[in-house]
Amino acid sequence: MAVHLKPINEQVIVITGASSGIGLVTARMAAEQGARVVLAARDRDALGNVCEEIRRHGGTAVHAVADVADEEAMRRVADLAVQSFGGIDTWVNNAGVSIYGRLEEVSMEDHRRLFETNYWGVVIGSRLAAQHLRRSGGALINVGSVVSERAIPLQGAYSATKHAVKAFTDALRMELEADGAPISVTLIKPASIDTGFEEHARNYMDQEPTVPQPVYAPELVAQAILHAAQHPVRDLFVGGGGKGFQWGERYAPRVTDYMMERMLFRGQQYGPRQRDRDSLYEPYNNGHASSGRHGFVRHTSLYTSAELHPWTTAALVAGLGALAFAAYSGRMPGGGRRRQEARRRMRAAGLATADTEGMEIGHNAKPAGEAAHEGHVRFPQ
Repeated sequence: MAVHLKPINEQVIVITGASSGIGLVTARMAAEQGARVVLAARDRDALGNVCEEIRRHGGTAVHAVADVADEEAMRRVADLAVQSFGGIDTWVNNAGVSIYGRLEEVSMEDHRRLFETNYWGVVIGSRLAAQHLRRSGGALINVGSVVSERAIPLQGAYSATKHAVKAFTDALRMELEADGAPISVTLIKPASIDTGFEEHARNYMDQEPTVPQPVYAPELVAQAILHAAQHPVRDLFVGGGGKGFQWGERYAPRVTDYMMERMLFRGQQYGPRQRDRDSLYEPYNNGHASSGRHGFVRHTSLYTSAELHPWTTAALVAGLGALAFAAYSGRMPGGGRRRQEARRRMRAAGLATADTEGMEIGHNAKPAGEAAHEGHVRFPQ
């Protein structure tokens, strides 16, 4: 069965982890474009503030307090969407948290809790979404990470959860396609993003955690999510830096190991440790789209733009190629004059014996129709 996705302004969109960061920015952007949004997170106050802001700007939003690892709570989120707006068109599994620390030092309790949120939260949300979307069609969008493709040190547990999310998403996509279900399944893989990611992460290190450069604005991820809500696409990287992770893993994994061992221990730490709170078990410091702590933040990505607009990019490349060829062949303004001037100079130097177009230029010039000898140059026509 073919997948047909509605324009954003006709959609009902469920977003988990909507009280901060990528989820918050996606909710705002979707509502601005006319979607009716259903927001889920653990922080009641932050959710209420986001919904109030959206309504104040003319949007439509409802919210439900829920832990994504609680299946009954997430079922109530789905029910709220149906009761409030009549159905679900797109479901975004975005909620997530991290742990900074060496794998041997992270407690088993924290390892398990991380999987409860990052992996089981996606499994629960995806299963609920599929139940609704099988009937009416739509998009299921899971937010993974560049570390879905390539694990990194000091965030090994987080990398493991995102690898699991990728495997689950890929397998679910195949099963739904085999059933002919009218559901698009997309995995979004952001690079380092300017959110409260580090502030929410549990930290086992002696220093404050940070994310490696380059760092991208959360709006880029929101744009990718809303693109996937309207266009069936398998997966999307956000930020060319993230694509580099995949290339390193695919073509030079041991070299990539070596580089990460020397760069990403120091590159994920800065300054003395300043806090002992995090969001692993309870919500903390929500309501913010970005952290403002990353210095230079990239608000554009040529790579992501090319992914979101492949035909436009192909046309642009083809156009630039045509311009380059035209310039080379003398078809650009002034090209003919330059070609004639070149011939004049070569004749003056005794390098050309022919004074008509279509003749080869060389020490032993021949008419253009004859076979050329090595070392001769022919001006393109």
